Amino acid sequence: MKTILALMAGAALALGATAATAQTLKTVKDRGELVCGVSKGLPGFSAQDASGKWTGFDVDVCKALAAAIFDDANKVKYVPLTADERFPALTKGDIDVLSRNSTWTLEREAKLGLLFTAINYYDGQGFLVRDARKVTSALELDKSKVCVQAGTTAESNTKDYFAANGMTLELVTLPTSGELVKAYDEGKCDTLTTDVSQLYALRLTMAKPGDHIVLPDVISKEPLGPVVRQGDDQWFNLVKWTVYAMINAEELGVATNTLDAAIKSQKPEVKRLVGNEGNYGEELGVTKDFVVRIVKAVGNYGESFERNVGAASKLGIPRGINQLWSMGGIQYAPPVR
Repeated sequence: MKTILALMAGAALALGATAATAQTLKTVKDRGELVCGVSKGLPGFSAQDASGKWTGFDVDVCKALAAAIFDDANKVKYVPLTADERFPALTKGDIDVLSRNSTWTLEREAKLGLLFTAINYYDGQGFLVRDARKVTSALELDKSKVCVQAGTTAESNTKDYFAANGMTLELVTLPTSGELVKAYDEGKCDTLTTDVSQLYALRLTMAKPGDHIVLPDVISKEPLGPVVRQGDDQWFNLVKWTVYAMINAEELGVATNTLDAAIKSQKPEVKRLVGNEGNYGEELGVTKDFVVRIVKAVGNYGESFERNVGAASKLGIPRGINQLWSMGGIQYAPPVR
């Protein structure tokens, strides 16, 4: 009996703790703005323009979430964070959500008490070198000086890759991506490694981007996506379904230029997506038309990808495996039903 009572008491405490921490959405609504953690400046993903306006693929997640909550994508306070700063800022409650090229790993969830909500970008680690070196494969990088950012999965991945292939290296570890580029430009290292998407972005910041190449080798799995604290299922679901809403919208052909037609559509799956059937948005704590708000603010997943990092952007990253599953990629979202 004592054991049963103890278990019941423990369950009650756990439920109480969950209820006590399930307040993020209310806090955001009461505050009147979303506080979103982003990178300190990564072209195509999160960066400020000359007027101070934040743009990018990761920034669009923040804007989409604000649009779902407030019907106003501008109600966001952006907090730029280094790789070392990002997770402590989230766990301490300095930000509501982290949308900053962060890799989903077991340790980050189990040890840090975080939850990755969805994968909005399938990436992998690669290498950037000067074209003049005439290197065509990462297997030719023996005895290289490799610049890597501290506090990232790239450190251990690089060591593992070189060791597994019988190569030696000198690892140059630096705190920020800006310092990586500076060290590389100054010749303190001859190779730069991080996620392939980030290599394309960092290359744009160099004096002569065309003098540098991203090697074809991809040495790791780097599933990237927005992150929240554990203990608030409502907030976790809302952030997750904000990403899924954008993916489903692309799959169903709901875009900024087809939104009016989508709202009038009689197709069951489209009616559910735009809020004309069911109360799915309300179950998440927002309005029925939350997907309409999102698409109106930032477009669907494909629009955001192409505008920020894809063919229509300066980065020109091929869509690749981030193409929809129905188009030969692996990007996939659960259905709204």
